[in-house]
Order: sequence, then structure tokens, then C-alpha cells
Amino acid sequence: MCSAQDVDVLKVEQTQPGSRRPLVVALGLALAVVVVDHLTKAWAVARLELGPCSANPDGCIDVALGLRFHLVHNRGAAFSTGTELGPLFGVVALAMTVVLFNMARQRADRWTPIMLGVVAGGAIGNLIDRAARADDGILSGPVIDFIDLQWWPVFNVADSAVVVGVIALVIYFFLEPDTTGD
Repeated sequence: MCSAQDVDVLKVEQTQPGSRRPLVVALGLALAVVVVDHLTKAWAVARLELGPCSANPDGCIDVALGLRFHLVHNRGAAFSTGTELGPLFGVVALAMTVVLFNMARQRADRWTPIMLGVVAGGAIGNLIDRAARADDGILSGPVIDFIDLQWWPVFNVADSAVVVGVIALVIYFFLEPDTTGD
């Protein structure tokens, strides 16, 4: 039978900064985001047609309440800005991913590695697009976007993961209790 002291020791061992568990959690979630992102992108490429919906109404799918699936190639960053800087965005995404996984490895709490893994998965998902679809040098390919709210720029699952993960991190760090003792 375990005493309360034994249980406390086990809790500390499971959440120590630098342990492998937070990194494994972040890597697992990143992989899940990448898989879902690329399955949905493969579906979009196979089912939708590139170009405006007005030119080929059968190439787009109206879902409900303004949600439409509409295939777009994005060579830039958010909102298709900086289209000539695609390779630079790819390098930044790669560096950001390394930093995110390093941060996840160093965290002792349960939630930060989860959120960092989601953000990293989104970055990796779009990075894979840039590399796999490169036609004019490394990381020059477009990112597949297909979720169209018709009042917001077209995006994909990876973009959603980055945005939701970053918002969750900001909220978590804002609400996280101060453990420094001040």
C-alpha cells in the first residue's frame, strides 16, 4: 500500500522539467495534427477545384451558415501576405518548431506541452506543404487552404491548430497561478 508521501513523490517524478513525457506528448499531438491536416488537404485536392467558386460552382461545397469548402493555393503567410517570401516562412516555421518542442521538453505542467504540440503540428503541416509542393526552389510550394467562411481568408486545419494553440497558450499563461512565491 502506498502512503500519501509515496504518491507525492510519484507526482513529482512524472512532471519534472526535462523529462521525456512532455516531449512525447507534444510530439504525439503534433503528429496527430499533421495527419488530420494532410488527410483533409488530400480530400480537398481530390474533391475541390482550384479557382473561384463563381467560375465552377461544382468545384466548391457550401456546407452551412456561410461555411464553404473552396480550394486555394497560398504561397504567402497569413492572409496570403508576402507571397514572395514563402521559403523564408518555411525556414521560420522549421525554427519555430524546434523551439516549441524544446519548450515542451522543459515544461513541468500538463497543459503547456499539449498546446505547444498543437501549434508545432500546425507549423509542420504547412511546412510539409511548402516542401512537397515546391516548384521553384526548396520550400517554395504553396500551402493548400480550403476552409472558407466567406468573411475571413481561406485557411486549413494546420492554420486552425496554430491559432487555437497560441490563443490557448496566451490564456493559460495569463491565468496560470504565480508559483514563484512572490
